[in-house]
Amino acid sequence: MGILELFRLDGKVAVITGAGRGIGAACARAYAEAGASVVIGARTREQIDSVAAGIRAAGGRALALPTDVMREEQLEALVDAAIREFGRLDIVVNNAGGTAPGPALKTSTQDFVNSFRFNVGTAFALSRIAAPRMVETAGGGAIVNISSVAGEHPAAGFATYGTAKGALSLLTRELAQEFAPKIRVNAIAVGSTRTEALSTVLSNPSIEKKMVELTPMGRLGEVEDIAACALYLASPAASYLTGDIIGVNGGLTTLNLPMPRAFG
Repeated sequence: MGILELFRLDGKVAVITGAGRGIGAACARAYAEAGASVVIGARTREQIDSVAAGIRAAGGRALALPTDVMREEQLEALVDAAIREFGRLDIVVNNAGGTAPGPALKTSTQDFVNSFRFNVGTAFALSRIAAPRMVETAGGGAIVNISSVAGEHPAAGFATYGTAKGALSLLTRELAQEFAPKIRVNAIAVGSTRTEALSTVLSNPSIEKKMVELTPMGRLGEVEDIAACALYLASPAASYLTGDIIGVNGGLTTLNLPMPRAFG
């Protein structure tokens, strides 16, 4: 087998959450281009239908299923639909998540807990639901968690989001130990990437300029940067890799979105 063939996903089936736009949609398109059948989950029907239609127009296979990751019965339905439609499940991408930065002193305990559940609890739930079905239908597989550089480098304003993503990265390592050797579990520590979620921040040219200046690679990330890594982690090319957190963040060693400290 040639080296490039190791990056193919022919015959594989992938479930991707938060795949109506941004990083999730880019992962779905990348997986489909590499030969996988993809199941696209997100809350907004119009968005997932659009992504699925684009994949089908390019000759790929895609199923769109409205999914609220905060409801476990819908995660179960997502896995069931993948197996019912395509006969197996090989790959799960836990991409849904996100919490806006903000002052810790103005964050309620309930908001903190909700962020943890959204960013970590949902990934745990889908992994727990999917793993036995992956082994049952495909003999094993790969889980890719979309984490963040904020989970590695502490910064003012990121107590909620950073803690949640840090926990997701640790969960990745824990599940990698528990699910080996059948299922590989890895994560991507994403840096500032051009998505709709970041569009409000990037609408201020001076903030964007500062973020670029603070990024060693001299630019912000594109969703394709993340999707390329996600493809590697899901493919046979990464068959000896598990429990790792890959930084796709332009070389950041500190966050590039400065926020005010609590007490000046």
